[in-house]
Amino acid sequence: MGKEDPGLYDYLPYYDRPKITWPGGARLAFWCAPNIEHYELDPPLNPSRTSWPRPVPDVLHYAWRDYGNRVGIWRMMAAMDRYGVRGSISLNVAVCDHFPDIAAACRERGWEFFSHGIYNTRYTYNMSEDQERAFIEDVKVSIRKWSGQQLAGWLAPALTLTERSMDLLAEAGITYTLDLFHDDQPLPVNVRSGRLISVPYSLEINDFTSLFQGNATPRDYTDAIKAQFDRLYLEGADNGQVMCLPLHPFLIGQPHRLRQFEEALDYITSHDKVWLATGREIAGHFLAHHYDAFAAAIAAGKKGGEA
Repeated sequence: MGKEDPGLYDYLPYYDRPKITWPGGARLAFWCAPNIEHYELDPPLNPSRTSWPRPVPDVLHYAWRDYGNRVGIWRMMAAMDRYGVRGSISLNVAVCDHFPDIAAACRERGWEFFSHGIYNTRYTYNMSEDQERAFIEDVKVSIRKWSGQQLAGWLAPALTLTERSMDLLAEAGITYTLDLFHDDQPLPVNVRSGRLISVPYSLEINDFTSLFQGNATPRDYTDAIKAQFDRLYLEGADNGQVMCLPLHPFLIGQPHRLRQFEEALDYITSHDKVWLATGREIAGHFLAHHYDAFAAAIAAGKKGGEA
């Protein structure tokens, strides 16, 4: 019989949790995660997954994604600058070698650099433990080289994981992962040593799943972002919440979508009890002030379930 649960996190019901307080009495920690990616035209074959929907060379899809690094990211940056929203970039670190102007612009803005692997066409599937460990260390070195930052966060390239990924992230000193999608608050992740937490990311208001896969209109997408914000802001009056807006420059950076993106940022930043944070800041605050209380609540729940 196979495993019934990934075992990466424990159950802690939403209605009965320790209270999270954010800096300045904010109800909601809001962070924006541009996925700045690079795709190889003819990447090495992975036995578990093909990289392109069409036969190689798939120039159509390669060039569409390349639009994000040539045009879309610069529109996004300008809009985020206007509303005082810093980015936490989900970075394929090869972007820095291919497009150093992008790395420099993000660094100058004080944006957080976190990992989305090396290329979005290089997956962790089928890696040995030593290969995956070396992969993580390679990314850490690149992040330090191009940003001067210690790597804190991880979103697996193309959302690919192995059964040991979380353990290796904690071992490497990474403090948060975005690969679990299971909650609206940070929570402890079960690892064999050290501490790792999940910070809420989103597939529901991700422009890839909404605009690309779901064929939402720009107006529908903006309405969904506002509705997400309204509910979390309301619930945050009782217990601090997190809202992530994950974006892809080749999608949200298209001319016909920029006004909707700006409208969403204007709406969110017009509220006064919002902490405009980075992923690193959210993770650091939770680890320093709330991790122990959440871990104790989870342990108590386990003990009660055994009684």
